Amino acid sequence: MKFDPEIHQRRSIRLASYDYSSIGFYFVTICIQNRKCLLGKIVDSEVVLNDAGWMVDHWWCELTNKFSTVGLDHYVIMPNHLHGILILQSPVGADQCVCPDPDLSEYPGGHTDLPLPKMIQWFKTMPTNAYIRGVNNNCWPPFPGKLWQRNYYERIIRNEGELHNTRQYIRDNPMQWVSNNENPANHQNHVP
Repeated sequence: MKFDPEIHQRRSIRLASYDYSSIGFYFVTICIQNRKCLLGKIVDSEVVLNDAGWMVDHWWCELTNKFSTVGLDHYVIMPNHLHGILILQSPVGADQCVCPDPDLSEYPGGHTDLPLPKMIQWFKTMPTNAYIRGVNNNCWPPFPGKLWQRNYYERIIRNEGELHNTRQYIRDNPMQWVSNNENPANHQNHVP
C-alpha cells in the first residue's frame, strides 16, 4: 500500500501538553527492533552483557557528558531492551543553550536544555553507529532495518513512591526474564 498522509499518520505517545524538558525523573524503556537479543543473555537471573551490550552501556553513561542537565539513576540493559531512570536537572551556571565549557566535553556545543525525546534520539543514534562498526569489524550479528524500535516508552515519575517502585522494577527485571513480555521465547509459539 502506497503511503497516504491522510491515512498513515504517526501518532505520538507523548503527553501533548507536557514539557519534556521539565526538571524531574523519567522512566524510559528502549527496545531492540523485533525483540532480537543482541545485547547479551540472562544466566541464573543475572544479565550477562556481550560486547554490544557493554557498548550500549557506554553510550547510556555518555548521556551525562553530552547533556549537562541529565543525570542517571538506576538502569539495566537486558538482552533486547534497556530500562533506565533519567533525571532532568536545571543547568547550574550554564548558558541555557550550550555547555558551559566545550573543552570539558567530548561533544562541544552540546545543548543543555533539550527535551527528553532529543536526548533519546541522540542515545539511539550513537549505539546504532557503533553497532554497525561492530558488525563490520567484529562480526556482531547484523540487524535487519533498524537497531532500535521506532519509538520508546517513557513515564514521568511523580513522587517518591513511584521512584522507589520503578527502581525496584529495574532491579528485579533480570529475575523476571522468564515471564517478561520482551522475552522472544514468550512469543515464539504465539498464534494471533
